[in-house]
Amino acid sequence: MERSNEVRTLALLGNEAMGRGLVEAGCHMALAYPGTPSSEVLPAVLRFAHQEAITMHIEWCANEKVAFEQALSASYCGLRTAVIMKQVGLNVAADPLLSAAYIGVTGGFVVIVADDPGPTSSQTEQDTRLFAHFAKVPVLDPSTPDEARNMVGIAFEISERHQLPVIIRSALRVCHGRQDIQLREPVPVPRKANFPREPSRWAATPRHRFQQHLALNRKLEAISREMERDTRLNHMLNAGASPEVGIVAGGVPFAVLMDLLRRHGLHESIPILKLGASFPFPAELLRDFLSAHRHILVLEETDQLVELLLDQRQAVSGRHDGTVPREGELDAAVVGGILSDFFLRHGIIGEPWNTGQEPAAPLASLELPTRPPTLCPGCPHRASFLAIRRVGGARGIYPSDIGCYTLGVNMGAVDTAHDMGASISMAAGFYHAHALDLAQGTRKPRQIPRILATIGDSTFYHAGLPALADAVYSDARFTLVILDNRVTAMTGMQPTLPSGDRVSGAVGRSISLQETCQGLGVRWIRTVDPDDVSSMIKTLRRAVAHNQAPEGGIAVVIARRPCVIHQPDSLEYKPVKVEPERCNLCGLCIDYFGCPAISAGEHAIVIDPAICVDCGQCVHACARKAIIPASDGGTRQGATTRRPEGRSA
Repeated sequence: MERSNEVRTLALLGNEAMGRGLVEAGCHMALAYPGTPSSEVLPAVLRFAHQEAITMHIEWCANEKVAFEQALSASYCGLRTAVIMKQVGLNVAADPLLSAAYIGVTGGFVVIVADDPGPTSSQTEQDTRLFAHFAKVPVLDPSTPDEARNMVGIAFEISERHQLPVIIRSALRVCHGRQDIQLREPVPVPRKANFPREPSRWAATPRHRFQQHLALNRKLEAISREMERDTRLNHMLNAGASPEVGIVAGGVPFAVLMDLLRRHGLHESIPILKLGASFPFPAELLRDFLSAHRHILVLEETDQLVELLLDQRQAVSGRHDGTVPREGELDAAVVGGILSDFFLRHGIIGEPWNTGQEPAAPLASLELPTRPPTLCPGCPHRASFLAIRRVGGARGIYPSDIGCYTLGVNMGAVDTAHDMGASISMAAGFYHAHALDLAQGTRKPRQIPRILATIGDSTFYHAGLPALADAVYSDARFTLVILDNRVTAMTGMQPTLPSGDRVSGAVGRSISLQETCQGLGVRWIRTVDPDDVSSMIKTLRRAVAHNQAPEGGIAVVIARRPCVIHQPDSLEYKPVKVEPERCNLCGLCIDYFGCPAISAGEHAIVIDPAICVDCGQCVHACARKAIIPASDGGTRQGATTRRPEGRSA
């Protein structure tokens, strides 16, 4: 493929810009587990590597820990490697991260972590800068997509110079913000894998780890001195302006700050210390800035790091004194309100700013109805949850997991959703808690609530395997429904291990869910098409009977049907109609089935043909049979009917 020497400019997402940065910096291996808001980085690496005819190893992995350790070992061989995840994924990779800080690396090793202030699509708002401080790993904090791209190369430089992992912490608005990026020619880094056998380092005993900790602290001191002087990362703006106030900001809050100051004509009159690298902490830089100004405002997201590490905070306003909210995203409206109050208090402006929040108050007072997020029309998970709720009943306990199927909470079929793999562990915990009543004679076996847990096919391989093995070992009794839609749907349709597809488009080795469960000791396993709701209900009832039988145990039901968005040709055409005289507007089909195509009419429910995909699932949602088949079925024009493999009763 011929390369053009002309300057090329593309409008890229921040995630795409970081993917481009990895290719331009000569990265040899990029691995990830998908998670919003990080999911677009790895596909961008694949696209740009292909366009530039660069050979790289690029892969979605089973989880973040697996991805981290694979990339780390390649770094030990001298290659430039990267691993990509969201902020809660870093929790999964925490164990190898902390060890990698002590042991160090050889080839440059960059960890791209996408934070989610708000949170928009995560369980927590955790701040990766704090995690980096805890792990003693340098962290860079870009403010724009182009800066994120540039920081990739800087991170590789720091990593190789000091033989440490380096984190690039990119928050939501950088990940999904878009900016014109001038593409640079990739700089090849020709290296052959060479693993230097050094057991005293790679397999260090606790005493050796103590020595490594001493060396790590010296490395951090050296990096801190470098960051004090590296204006690509930390620098001052308007240093000669008024000493009355100064602002410290980094990451997304810095970009928001500059936009607001330009809007109000203050962008050249307010001294600002821009922190693109907050750990190792640039203490001297902060100390000088604080001593030069009477009042300091610290804008940082999502938590306190700069404020916590300051020597003194008497003249500092921020999260610690309530000037900056202690939770939530620092968007333009929030930062505008903070700046308006701060500048008024210190005489910089004479009247409050219009921050854009003013119309929100009367709007909130209207108490308009809200529509919760819901599963897509025709989603196979909706049929699964309908059957699960029918079998488990009002007394059932429904642990679930992290994925689009968490929305089963709207159908009364999800009681818990904590973290990846927790549905299985918590199902076992719920069983053992109730089984104590059996041992004490206060409850009979049939009085134990039916426990039906749900987990996705991707999440099962991410974190469900140890939990299921332990549950089998401890003789827990519950039904596990693996919602196998053949793709990681919520984060952007990435391939899963059971699908056998790989990120490159090549066909890998499909990992059988049934064989995996058998290998973990589960004796009762059935595969069923959830679109056949009657068969799904019968299968679940048999599974519960196996839970309750003296010789029984855990039962696994694999609910297999492709995601209707990913494989629309899998949708079978089963149109329905409403019999108005049978409908009493009880609302069950709306409240517990939750299809967005169904709403309440004047005398009966109505089905919106603009939203309905004619999946026919709602026939099973109405106890009064007010929703019935409109015909004998067939196939939607332009699509083919295809039954998923393994369908059974």
